[in-house]
Amino acid sequence: MSRSRVTEAELHGYLDGELTPPERARVEALVAEDAETAQRLGEYRNLVEVLRERYDGVLDEPVPQRLMSVAPAATRRASRVLLRCAAVVAWLALGGLAGWHLHGMQAREDRAAAPSWAHRAAVAHIVYSPEVRHPVEVGADQEAHLVAWLSKRLGAPLRIPKLGGIGYSLVGGRLLPGDRGPAAQFMYQDAQGQRLTLYVRTNQEQSKETAFRFAQDGNVRIFYWIDRGLGLALSGEIDKEELLRVATAAYQQLNP
Repeated sequence: MSRSRVTEAELHGYLDGELTPPERARVEALVAEDAETAQRLGEYRNLVEVLRERYDGVLDEPVPQRLMSVAPAATRRASRVLLRCAAVVAWLALGGLAGWHLHGMQAREDRAAAPSWAHRAAVAHIVYSPEVRHPVEVGADQEAHLVAWLSKRLGAPLRIPKLGGIGYSLVGGRLLPGDRGPAAQFMYQDAQGQRLTLYVRTNQEQSKETAFRFAQDGNVRIFYWIDRGLGLALSGEIDKEELLRVATAAYQQLNP
């Protein structure tokens, strides 16, 4: 292994317990020296935990009869490989085209499928909202820099809703990979530490405004809409009425 950096394969091997003791020691030493690598490892660990919570039960289900010819050891190895691959896909795509986490996501009364960028918004919320040390890349104390930076990366003028009047203060924001280029995430939290995230991406192919639409998977609820060439999605683990109240306030802030 290279002495200068940790590869993606090494990080996943470390998480899966597949490295030799010297290899593990080397990875741990480099992670301790490099904050960016430590953050990547933490993000991968969070993704793997989400996947395990969702799908570990499947590993205990009986093997379908049509697959009984596959050796048990090979089945276990394949399951572990699939788990690692799913974590990598989730990290690179933050929700992915397959919708690995929010496959049950549905819109409001018409039950139409939510768009892929709304899936990404919800998965990004799941990944980053629990973070303690690195929930954002740029904090609220650098709000002007944050807006300028993300506006430049997305190629569109962005504004951050100010939601302090309804109990949610800005934590900061970060750049995310989107399905057709960069996306932005702004994070808020209330006095109890409950966090909401606002996902923003350019949506030039559908510039007309749309009404709020609602989607949900488990405890994660999302209101998403199109406004002036931007797609916006507010995600949180709060009740629907409260999330709608915040989404309405955000919309009014962006459309004075």
